[in-house]
Amino acid sequence: MGNDGRGPDPLPRGDGRVPYEGVWRFTAPAVDASVPQARHAVRDLLARQGVPAPDELVQGLLLIVSELVTNAVRHAALLSPTLAVEVAVGAEWVRVSVEDNHPYRPTALFADYGQTGGRGLLLVREIALEAGGTCDAEHTADGGKVIWAALPLKPNGARAT
Repeated sequence: MGNDGRGPDPLPRGDGRVPYEGVWRFTAPAVDASVPQARHAVRDLLARQGVPAPDELVQGLLLIVSELVTNAVRHAALLSPTLAVEVAVGAEWVRVSVEDNHPYRPTALFADYGQTGGRGLLLVREIALEAGGTCDAEHTADGGKVIWAALPLKPNGARAT
């Protein structure tokens, strides 16, 4: 086994895709209980699909999901009683996003170390950058927003073979 015991390396499909590629989306109520549920759903999806992601990357993705869902619950629930989590997996990357119907587009501000909260998006940005990925927030067509982070499956952006 060439990939840390996760089974044989995925072989490309006839269309050039590998078996674990795809897009999955689920909705959840904008309540505190949705934070661990979303994290567990993403973890289980990655495992079920056989995504060849190192444990460190998976842990980073799960922390990102937790932070983004927490932000949607805390800051958007009044205008958005449900949120959507999307996981998109390509041959060389994985992208997680959280969408809500609140129009406010947050920005990651400089950290105020005297505060006990408010640094979730900074953490998301740092995890993404450290992994060689990126993150952003965008408006949706219906006036809400989606916040996403995309990380390479191979450390430091190394190309998948």
